[in-house]
Amino acid sequence: MAATLQFDLVSPERKLASVAATEVQIPGTDGDLTAMAGHAATITTLRPGVLKAIAADGTKSFVVTGGFAEITAAGVSVLAERAVPVEEANAAVFETLLADVKATAAGMDKDAGEKLVGDLMAAKAAVGA
Repeated sequence: MAATLQFDLVSPERKLASVAATEVQIPGTDGDLTAMAGHAATITTLRPGVLKAIAADGTKSFVVTGGFAEITAAGVSVLAERAVPVEEANAAVFETLLADVKATAAGMDKDAGEKLVGDLMAAKAAVGA
């Protein structure tokens, strides 16, 4: 049996997950990363994308628009700006997320803002919404 780590995901609206996971796939600002038990302590910022927690009972996937992830050897804690379970991520939800991301992008340089919007559109395509 694979070693597990505690995964917790919260957004300002609600607590979305608290599970024992074998791995957590994180859309980091500097690139995607996978955290597993025993991972070196790390703090990273999130970019818009799909965050996945793989557990014994299956994979739980969430669309995130940004935030922070704290990784330790024993767990991953994610504080998301906005997070939605993939099952709830329909076209209307993506319109709301896109408006939020565009508002954030307006305060950035053009290339960084376009990348943020592009990352969210890639997440939308990945979940088929």
